[in-house]
Amino acid sequence: MKELLGGCFLAVGILVTGLTGLCSLLFVSGIREWQDVVDIFSFAAIPFVIGFGLIFIGRAVIRSAREDRYRS
Repeated sequence: MKELLGGCFLAVGILVTGLTGLCSLLFVSGIREWQDVVDIFSFAAIPFVIGFGLIFIGRAVIRSAREDRYRS
């Protein structure tokens, strides 16, 4: 059950991080001023960091579940 939960965290984290990165890339291609860069990173940085956090949490939960299974 823990591996399933970890896999869900991992999948959602990859989706959030990937979609945020692609969205930022689309906006970066149309930059005219430096203020646009600041706006993009201030808007996209929070979901990007949350996505990375979910990836690392998912990996940790999966590793913990595998250690518990092999100890038993």
